[in-house]
Amino acid sequence: MSERTRSGADGAPESAPRSALARQSLGLLDTAVAAMDGQPRPGQHEMVRHVSEAIGAREHLLVQAGTGTGKSLAYLVPLIAHAMGSGRPSVVSTATLALQAQIITRDLPRLLDAVGPALDRPVDIALLKGRSNYVCLHKTGGGFPEEDAPGTLFSLPDAAPHPAPAETTGAPGSALGAEVVRLRDWAEESATGDRDDLVPGVSDRAWRQVSVSSMDCLGAARCPVAQQCFSEKARAAAAEADIVVTNHAMLAISAFEGLAVLPEYDVVVIDEAHELHDRVTGAVSGQLSAAMVSTAATAMRRHASITTAALEAAAEALEAATGTIAAGLLPGGLPDELEQALGQVRDAARAALSDSKTEGKTEADADGGRQVARSRVTAVFELSERLLAASALDEVVWASRPSTFSPGSGFGQPEDDSPALLNVAPLSVAQRLREGLFEDHTVILTSATLAIGSEFGPVAGSLGLNGPGAPTWSGVDVGSPFDYPRQGVLYVAKDLPKPERGTSDAQLAELLVLLQASRGGALGLFSSKRAAEEAAEALRPEVDFEILCQGDSSLNALVGRFANEPDTCLFGTMSLWQGVDVPGSACRLVTIDRIPFPRPDDPLMTARTRAVARNGGNGFMSVSATHAAVRLAQGAGRLIRANGDRGVVAVLDSRLATARYGGFLRAALPPFWATTDRATATGILERLSAR
Repeated sequence: MSERTRSGADGAPESAPRSALARQSLGLLDTAVAAMDGQPRPGQHEMVRHVSEAIGAREHLLVQAGTGTGKSLAYLVPLIAHAMGSGRPSVVSTATLALQAQIITRDLPRLLDAVGPALDRPVDIALLKGRSNYVCLHKTGGGFPEEDAPGTLFSLPDAAPHPAPAETTGAPGSALGAEVVRLRDWAEESATGDRDDLVPGVSDRAWRQVSVSSMDCLGAARCPVAQQCFSEKARAAAAEADIVVTNHAMLAISAFEGLAVLPEYDVVVIDEAHELHDRVTGAVSGQLSAAMVSTAATAMRRHASITTAALEAAAEALEAATGTIAAGLLPGGLPDELEQALGQVRDAARAALSDSKTEGKTEADADGGRQVARSRVTAVFELSERLLAASALDEVVWASRPSTFSPGSGFGQPEDDSPALLNVAPLSVAQRLREGLFEDHTVILTSATLAIGSEFGPVAGSLGLNGPGAPTWSGVDVGSPFDYPRQGVLYVAKDLPKPERGTSDAQLAELLVLLQASRGGALGLFSSKRAAEEAAEALRPEVDFEILCQGDSSLNALVGRFANEPDTCLFGTMSLWQGVDVPGSACRLVTIDRIPFPRPDDPLMTARTRAVARNGGNGFMSVSATHAAVRLAQGAGRLIRANGDRGVVAVLDSRLATARYGGFLRAALPPFWATTDRATATGILERLSAR
């Protein structure tokens, strides 16, 4: 393993490209930049070279590319050059739908138009998502029971009021029914069946009426409309494509479960790679409740016509066993009563699956109701087995309870007398990623926030690239075209007291001073929905400009208003910490209420921290501080989005200046000019607001 740091973007001499692929890629980059009337960017040029050489040498690469580098183009160009001589598709994986859409609808088409005349042949591209993103024609044709259409059969308990019967069934006279009718009409005309191609969109409940999960799908071998299936067509197109754009969840399923959800590929570029660890963890985590067992039994009784007394009794046993368990980690293993109940659930589910089998290809093979019922019971069986074997599999088990919304609080309040939900997740995804992703593919990971200071080790370790037997890799920071010390200021409110739960009066007073100095134009990033709402409510009467808050409208609408109204402020939580791209004076102040450490009661983070400590490491620094550093860098990165941007990032958490780990966290941030003097920060904001 080797690490290389900043090259190219800071004016250092660049080495000549070593491989033919790198030379070809750099030539294509020059062609593309000229055709699109762009300007050469040293960091982009250097990234193309490193990516090309890594692909040519079949070596793993981590690339940190700051905002403004043009990293999408910098990895797409080498993939296009590679496609000319490769017999397998290359994959681009993103964390967000927004970037996925940008690549497939804007970046790749523009790039291929620019370099097409210089290529030996056309390049085929394809977009591949999970099955639930496509209309199921068997379902719209009546292949699944109407009463199961809303998708509530296997839902976890929901604190929201139950809908009226007309809404539940999608009756034509209801709002939901109108959406479903429009969806069915659209399905007959659509070329893709992809939900993102439906404009305007529909509610999640309406979409569930016309789609199926991978668990519920009959499969191409048994579905009577497999030849017309949108999902199957997308998979077939991906198998023939040169470049396939997908998401981290699909990548995780391929790596962890060995399912052929992606075509056989040789190279994968993972954009937004700072999200990979958490997205993979989320994709392979599981949750089981007594309600899930009960609804699975009901489905089996209704659609498979078998006796389900054993499964219903198992649901009751599980409800009793989880009724008194405290929420949180189960570090001592499963209590005896719970272990026995889970064993009962597993055995009853196994028996139900055996009793509901159909031999050969009969009419029942295309019965959507039977398939849904069997898939529910299969999930119950697999989850109960996994929970029983968790300690042997090095997985973490914890209990949680459904929440009810408390108006005005922003937080759900746990129903302490309700049966617990059982959660299971891998203690670490590193080894599985090493085996399922890095072992047989060339992997390029890129993001604006992959290194902490000049160190790629913390992120690399979480993905399986450190330790005995780890594959070799290199890391490079190609820098950013922005002059951060001249364009941005980092102000840390050093004199504020250490943050407690919620937003303190001192923080609100500090925030008000900053907002008044900047005359608005602030993106307020908060650690919780409640904190954002409290701050917006407290400060709105104190200022004469608009303060929007996440939840007031759709996120796209709020960001649009924020971008188009120079003095308007936008407050929100984690979904605003990344992906918000508002260049110009509309975003001249970014405020962060506290260091984004994981919640202290997060069971999985707690278990991972303890595991590091047991092995002699510093659990806090390896888990919590590393997590916070990457999130903090993402939040601070909302400020400077273009060469002409100027502004202040204000952190209202004194620990960034006073705690021993403060230097570690600051090393992850762009190299802003830094101050802890409030007067200096407000003076800069006043000058910016007067421009």
